[in-house]
Amino acid sequence: MRIFTASLATETNTFSPVPTDRASFDTAFYAGPGQHPPTPTLCSAPIVVLRRRAAAEGITLIEGTAAWAEPGGLLQRRAYEELRDEILDQLRAAQPVDGVILGLHGAMVAQGYDDCEGDLLERIRAIVGPKVLIASELDPHSHLTKKRLANADLLAAFLEFPHTDFVERAEHVVDLALRALRGEIRPVMAAFDCRMIDVFPTSREPMRSFVDRLRALQGKDGILSVSLIHGFMAGDVPEMGTQVLVVADGDESKAAALARTLGLEVFAMRGRTAMPMLGVDAGLDAALAAAARRTGKPVVVADVWDNPGGGVAGDGTLILRRMLERGVDNVAVATIWDPIAVSFCLAAGHGAKIQLRFGGKAGPDGGAPIDAMVEVIKATSESWQSFGASRVTLGPAALVRLDGTTIEVILNTNRTQTFEPDIFSNLGLNPTSKSILLVKSTNHFYAGFAPIAEEIIYIDAGAPYPSHPRETKYKKLSREIWPRVENPHGL
Repeated sequence: MRIFTASLATETNTFSPVPTDRASFDTAFYAGPGQHPPTPTLCSAPIVVLRRRAAAEGITLIEGTAAWAEPGGLLQRRAYEELRDEILDQLRAAQPVDGVILGLHGAMVAQGYDDCEGDLLERIRAIVGPKVLIASELDPHSHLTKKRLANADLLAAFLEFPHTDFVERAEHVVDLALRALRGEIRPVMAAFDCRMIDVFPTSREPMRSFVDRLRALQGKDGILSVSLIHGFMAGDVPEMGTQVLVVADGDESKAAALARTLGLEVFAMRGRTAMPMLGVDAGLDAALAAAARRTGKPVVVADVWDNPGGGVAGDGTLILRRMLERGVDNVAVATIWDPIAVSFCLAAGHGAKIQLRFGGKAGPDGGAPIDAMVEVIKATSESWQSFGASRVTLGPAALVRLDGTTIEVILNTNRTQTFEPDIFSNLGLNPTSKSILLVKSTNHFYAGFAPIAEEIIYIDAGAPYPSHPRETKYKKLSREIWPRVENPHGL
């Protein structure tokens, strides 16, 4: 058995002012054929899983390129075409193959390409023909298009948000694909368009119980896989929105019926799934109250929408500035993206005190830059954080303390949201020593920070992410969805 595998992934916020180019991949993650490290990244876990299965089962595995760029704005056309064609050329050279198993995100949009993954899958199908199995793992914050369904045999997304199960779901996809190649199952897919967009954290009810039910359905009564595609509201593309995807063993009608039943259940939960979010002052009031009664654990404040994981710059200062105005102290911040400020800190060196302007450079909606005398606590050519089994680079980074305060801020070069507490400890700061931790993330921080948190508070600071789809000025959305209309199903 010969299998080709590769990964090409990013998440595109079409409203973001931060363009994505080839350098964005080279900075975040790029591995040529056979060069993927032993540890997986969010969207390349199928490669690592396949290595293990291939070694154990005598499969001939041909590894292509794996590339990931941190979420950002529209992908440059040339960069997409170069990386796409690199993988397609590798596939042509690998012929003949029995299967193609990919790691994709599902929300990549490039100049001239509203559906990059659909374009890639269509071109792969043209190379391998109709009988070769094509499978892929997806991120649920993606766009499930008709072109993808038409050109793939098997798709499945992570079930958890935060995405703690990306390796587990890679194992799921790989196992189903190998079973199909051996003739043990015949996967057929069906999707139901929920005609909505919302936020679906599985760290809380009602999504916790719903996802547990999805897991329980798999492997029973001919149902092979169930995925909830959350959708990605920052992508202005025709098929943006929430869908349920079901893979059944040879029975498309069964898959379609279950997808519809589950999809209408999701629609019935609309407006009740997102975590509660407070305004800046109300959120800080709650954080200070929680800090006053804390039992040695920090209060975690999430800056929900100034989240680089959603494609924005992550250099917003709105919450930090308000903390300074209110005299809030004993705070650590992860992170503010500012390559220029980092370069100044590196030049100044450990222990230096410098006048520094940082943050607020990408646009006016995230707040004005902060000007402060700071002490450079640490400056390094590269720092990093964990994300489950993966390691995420911050690039060159610095930890600075604002003069006259115990507020410490991580400044980074590679835009990334906050995932784990070791983002602080890797720079020498014990996160539990602080009263408040301010993190830039919507919900991916939850798994790592919940065990050390006195309380978690979500703040909607009104940052530049298009977080209110009722008002977002979509130009390409091709159908009516909730909350833009109240009843798109006519029920």
